Amino acid sequence: MKIKIQKIQKEYNELKEKLADQQIISQLKLYKQLSARFKELWEIIECYNELEHTQITFEENKKVMKDETEPELVQLFEEENLKLEKKAEALLTHLKSLLIPKDPNDKKNAIMEIRAGTGGDEASLFTADLFRMYSHFIEKKGWKIDVMNSNSTLMGGFKEISFEVIGKNTYGTLKYESGVHRVQRVPETESSGRIHTSAASVVVLPEAEEIDFKINENDLKIDVFHSSGPGGQSVNTTDSAVRITHIPTSIVVTCQDEKSQLKNKVKAMKVLRSRLLDIEIQKQQQSIANQRKLMVGTGDRSAKIRTYNFPQSRITDHRINYTTHNLESVMNGNLDALIESLHIEIQKEMVAEND
Repeated sequence: MKIKIQKIQKEYNELKEKLADQQIISQLKLYKQLSARFKELWEIIECYNELEHTQITFEENKKVMKDETEPELVQLFEEENLKLEKKAEALLTHLKSLLIPKDPNDKKNAIMEIRAGTGGDEASLFTADLFRMYSHFIEKKGWKIDVMNSNSTLMGGFKEISFEVIGKNTYGTLKYESGVHRVQRVPETESSGRIHTSAASVVVLPEAEEIDFKINENDLKIDVFHSSGPGGQSVNTTDSAVRITHIPTSIVVTCQDEKSQLKNKVKAMKVLRSRLLDIEIQKQQQSIANQRKLMVGTGDRSAKIRTYNFPQSRITDHRINYTTHNLESVMNGNLDALIESLHIEIQKEMVAEND
């Protein structure tokens, strides 16, 4: 660990000099990036210094206790050392978490896509339920939603819906929601009361700006068409809907929720950039996964991550074997316990791998 801290101290000192440079100060975006990194390094160094001071005090107390003849003083030193020992353990745990490499995408806005899977109409209704669940959660967080595209059904469900989540650290909070969500319940259309199992897939992407991912205009095929609603009913009579095909990857993005063709194109390009950035992230994660066995957080979009069992009011996250019986509360957007439990386990795993 000392070698790691020495490298961090060196980087800290170098950044301190850069941040005093007028040329750096004049470049606002670069200055903000370097300042954020400087703050991270400062927090690590402060934590390490406090840990070192605590350990030195602990050892000094032990030396004094060896020569001390007064039982009362010995007891005082023993009590202080018990406190120092607990403090050192807590500081070490915190330091290890600070040393985990940060995901630079965590602070970005998130783009979420929910699609109905197996289960027909019931799957589309569950997709709508998931959208409402996340909408309530996002509202409670004080974040905002901007719907990018939706394909609704006559029964009030969604074949698919994509939306941007705007707020602080939205991608970092929601990124592990990606995967297959399974529901077990009696569908509204089921007359015999038989429980069906349906599924919907959730994908969470970090919002990519033009600076993150530049796209060659020659690689794009852009089509415009009439927006349509359930059953093919025309939403408007102008060619405002936009479909963009990225030829090298065959990725197709459609946006039709805005009445303006220009706004739909801007949104479609935002989704396309995010999907292309996500491909690079998935490659990196696969490379890492090939070198180590991850319990959770591998980014496998085809994996079943959570089951919502309505008859038993039970939700299970299969990645960490976490179960709760407050399904109604969760469906109303109270996702904090589920998300926090998952993040804690992932952090423990990352700390263990970083040792």
